[in-house]
Amino acid sequence: MSCRPGDSACCPKADPRPDLRPVEGAAADEELAGFARALAHPARVRILRLLAVRETCVCGEIVDEIELAQSTVSQHLKVLKDAGLIRGEIDGPRTCYCLEPRAMRRLKALVGGL
Repeated sequence: MSCRPGDSACCPKADPRPDLRPVEGAAADEELAGFARALAHPARVRILRLLAVRETCVCGEIVDEIELAQSTVSQHLKVLKDAGLIRGEIDGPRTCYCLEPRAMRRLKALVGGL
């Protein structure tokens, strides 16, 4: 799939259906802890907020908005992507990012279960 800046095709809208997986128990606790580790840095929280507001594919402007070095932003994006909170689509020499709606719904459900 081709992903262009400002393109909403690579960033599907959130599915309004509830996540019916358990929000309690050892597996849910591990899942929430993994998300919490990924969110444990203010820059990563800012990146998620930026992607949530844009609701479209975001590429290089992340560095401009976060005001950190490109390499630092790339490291933070990798942590968020590895946790499954964002997706990245390669578009030529750059990668465009957006939130992963399913993971964000799951995070909200897990936090709501506290």
